[in-house]
Amino acid sequence: MDATRTMMATMAGTPPPGDPSDATGVAVDTKPKTKRPPLYKVLLLNDDYTPMEFVVHVLERFFGMTHAQAFEVMLTVHKKGVAVVGVFSHEIAETKVGQVMDFARRHQHPLQCTMEKE
Repeated sequence: MDATRTMMATMAGTPPPGDPSDATGVAVDTKPKTKRPPLYKVLLLNDDYTPMEFVVHVLERFFGMTHAQAFEVMLTVHKKGVAVVGVFSHEIAETKVGQVMDFARRHQHPLQCTMEKE
């Protein structure tokens, strides 16, 4: 009887029962793994002319720091010459650097802000 069933299935164009080519299963849609974008450190550089309070104001305004946080970072910039003030995607880091530089120029301060890949 098995031979008859196999012959009937073959004639019908379907694989016989138990045939490995009779693979029925669930189609799995795999999502491609996406890489995280590279991050960039935004750095504030010390100079001898920009007032400390202006640096604190910049940190509060453009980096969302509290007054106490901004004061600590400003002291780090003052003592070490440079401090990381945030880590962002390329576009955001570039925007922050531009905002700080424009703001400093408008207020006639030589404050420098740069970015580098993390």
